[in-house]
Amino acid sequence: MPRAFLPEEYLPVIIFMMIILAFGLGAILVGTIFRPRRPYPEKLRPYESGNPPVGEPRSRFSVRFYIIAMLFVIFDVEAVFLYPWAIVFDEIGLYAFVEMMLFITILVVGYIYAWRKDAFRWD
Repeated sequence: MPRAFLPEEYLPVIIFMMIILAFGLGAILVGTIFRPRRPYPEKLRPYESGNPPVGEPRSRFSVRFYIIAMLFVIFDVEAVFLYPWAIVFDEIGLYAFVEMMLFITILVVGYIYAWRKDAFRWD
């Protein structure tokens, strides 16, 4: 009869995950049992950084907001790729240098395109 295959190296990981799950669920359970329940109108009112709420809470955002957010993510990812490349620059040689310059060139072309399309203008 074939038995289930479970490598011995995974056993500590599985035990650790079960402990984490028990701790998380236990913390939520203890919090719901022992927290004070005293709701009042001021406490139940929406909160926006200390300012009274203005307008509808589910208003639509302009498409420009999402475009700027996507551009931020793209250039943030560029920074994530540049850092490890700069750390090992002496060891990787000319090929990796050319590859990174190609990567930066593509991002600069995209940045110029977005700039000319007024994607950074917040009207």
